[in-house]
Amino acid sequence: MTNLSTRAEKLAAFDRLLTIMDELREQCPWDKKQTTESLRHLTIEETFELSDAILEGDPDEIKKELGDILLHIVFYARIGSEEGNFDMTTMIDSLCEKLIRRHPHIYGDTQAEDEEAVKQNWEKIKLTEKGNKSVLGGVPKSLPALIKAMRIQEKARGVGFDWKEKSQVWEKVEEEMHEFKEEFNVTEEKEIDPEKASGEFGDLLFSLINYARFIDINPEEALERTNKKFIKRFQYLEEAAKDSGKKLSEMTLAEMDVYWNEAKLKAKG
Repeated sequence: MTNLSTRAEKLAAFDRLLTIMDELREQCPWDKKQTTESLRHLTIEETFELSDAILEGDPDEIKKELGDILLHIVFYARIGSEEGNFDMTTMIDSLCEKLIRRHPHIYGDTQAEDEEAVKQNWEKIKLTEKGNKSVLGGVPKSLPALIKAMRIQEKARGVGFDWKEKSQVWEKVEEEMHEFKEEFNVTEEKEIDPEKASGEFGDLLFSLINYARFIDINPEEALERTNKKFIKRFQYLEEAAKDSGKKLSEMTLAEMDVYWNEAKLKAKG
């Protein structure tokens, strides 16, 4: 690890970035054309790339992706200043004021003995700030469904609407599983109502996400780790089949399982 920078060095580095951003915005044909709308999808892409780097546990990649996101923040601030809406100073000042306001246990007289109390204070203060009529009003509509479910549950918990014991949450999982199984029993050949099946499956997923949250598992991260694990094993299967002169499309499932199990053993070893 490199030596940590001093405050003066950090400020100098940030000043250098602001200068480069100004130069690019004024001189580069591509940078000059960008708007907040054109940058939006790129920012989303960079955020997911950062997520990948974090899951891979690669510090160099994390540093790189964080730098890309910082570039976008500086870019938005520059555009905001050109349009007369905000600039880097007003954006940072607004952030600082919000952090102070939402941490009354640090900057005020409010008591918060643990993390849960801090979260509850945060949500209550946030609700008064934005003027939302609903506690759930702050959950972005465009969030992926799994992450949105997590945020909805966290918001509800912030105002005390939550189970007390994890056993209660698991009972709900079992209840939803039973309902799904009863309604769509795999041993029966009756026609399935797709809309009803989707609704019941959604209820089951929501309850599983709730239980994961209750035992401090991030379901989005857990699922992505499983995705990555599946990809690695499947790619091993593809390579092993190719090395044996076989095509997956011409192999039986039993034949493919041999290589799949090899991939599992290889990962464990």
